[in-house]
Amino acid sequence: LVSVIKKLTDEMSVIFAEGFAKIRANFTRTFKELFGGGTADLILEKSDSDDPLEQGVEIVAEPPGKKLQKISLLSGGEMALTAIAILFAILKLRPMPFVVLDEIEAALDEANVSRFSEYIKKYTGGTQFILITHRRGTMESANRLYGVTMPEHGISKILSLNVADIAKKKEGDWDGIFG
Repeated sequence: LVSVIKKLTDEMSVIFAEGFAKIRANFTRTFKELFGGGTADLILEKSDSDDPLEQGVEIVAEPPGKKLQKISLLSGGEMALTAIAILFAILKLRPMPFVVLDEIEAALDEANVSRFSEYIKKYTGGTQFILITHRRGTMESANRLYGVTMPEHGISKILSLNVADIAKKKEGDWDGIFG
């Protein structure tokens, strides 16, 4: 039993190390793309154990025009965009058919909302994104919008809008645009 546990632990350590190296490389590239420059890295923290499965991960980032620092020292928007970069680094390793993101870009300023939206568009070929948002910039870049309204107390109505239909409509001719 001890030898089986050792063998499994060794295999898990190898798989973790390979996956971590790929995510680390993806994160470095994704960070640069999202921030329009800068550098970032994921570093395994030193611990009493040499087992990578027991080590923590430190996130360091250097947005353009700033010095290299731990994520905890970044602004709220920079932290959010760094976390988004980590998410996409993982998604590149293990792509998924669809992803639900709930107000992931809420802490971003308008310029970074635009960067985030453009970055999402790159992945819509292989992954469908469902974004829950109140940000105008994110909604403007969507293919389809869904909303919930309550025209009467206790009665909800779902509205959907295909953004491509807006371009086809003449100005002022909005009848029937909401499905």
